[in-house]
Amino acid sequence: MIALLGGRIRLLVLDVDGVLTDGRLWFGPDGEQLKAFHVRDGVGIKAVLGAGIEVAIISGRRSAAVERRAAELGIRHLRQGCEDKAEALRALGAALGVPADAAACVGDDTPDLPMMALVALPIAVADAHPSVLAAARHVTRAAGGAGAVREVCDLLLDARP
Repeated sequence: MIALLGGRIRLLVLDVDGVLTDGRLWFGPDGEQLKAFHVRDGVGIKAVLGAGIEVAIISGRRSAAVERRAAELGIRHLRQGCEDKAEALRALGAALGVPADAAACVGDDTPDLPMMALVALPIAVADAHPSVLAAARHVTRAAGGAGAVREVCDLLLDARP
């Protein structure tokens, strides 16, 4: 079932904290936010972008580190400070002409549930909140920030015809 769905995916939507990172928030002495990203996730993201799958980040928080990482990876669709992630996803899908049944979303906590409910392939990272695990059609083996996104990217690429 996942392979069938994965082959139709044209948009991969990612949360940040707990998905692209391990969920911990680090603050420097001047209050700046620091985030650690897994390098293999970046390789996977570049691979799916190269295969023609759009990648978007939708996050409830704002971070210059996320802007920089998205730019490094070539992610053109970055929505930060989203109180309503589902609305952000709807607007993005409409702008890109990608219907919900051609989208996948990776989440880890309850603010991601409305987004996950919209897509054909809702995915939870291994250490996600129990309600997110229950809502997912697929759960990664890796935890958030520990290669879970690479795992998802490989899954999507393997499912392509």
